[in-house]
Amino acid sequence: MAALDLFGRRWSLRVVWELHGGPLGFRALRQRCDSMSSSVLRQRLAELLDAELVHQGPDSAYALTELGRAAYEALRPLVRWSERWAAELSVSRTASANPDAGCQDSVPGSRS
Repeated sequence: MAALDLFGRRWSLRVVWELHGGPLGFRALRQRCDSMSSSVLRQRLAELLDAELVHQGPDSAYALTELGRAAYEALRPLVRWSERWAAELSVSRTASANPDAGCQDSVPGSRS
């Protein structure tokens, strides 16, 4: 439950996602996170540091710890599932917006 609570906080997953490619300084991380507020980023980083999913190097850059990388890997199936879900929703919404798509009007005995 503690992990779900941590990852359920706004921007926590995004920070982990952005750090999976390698260390980033505060400013670069903030830019990659669509310029979220500095105070929110500081709070999320403090929580992730406390949870030992992120560490801050001597150059002040933030990086995932081994636990953080494992969390990212554990979340990858959720990313794949969410991509499938989004695709199915798109198909479903397209079909409901255009219910006659793919259907041809036919009159018995007529040639199309």
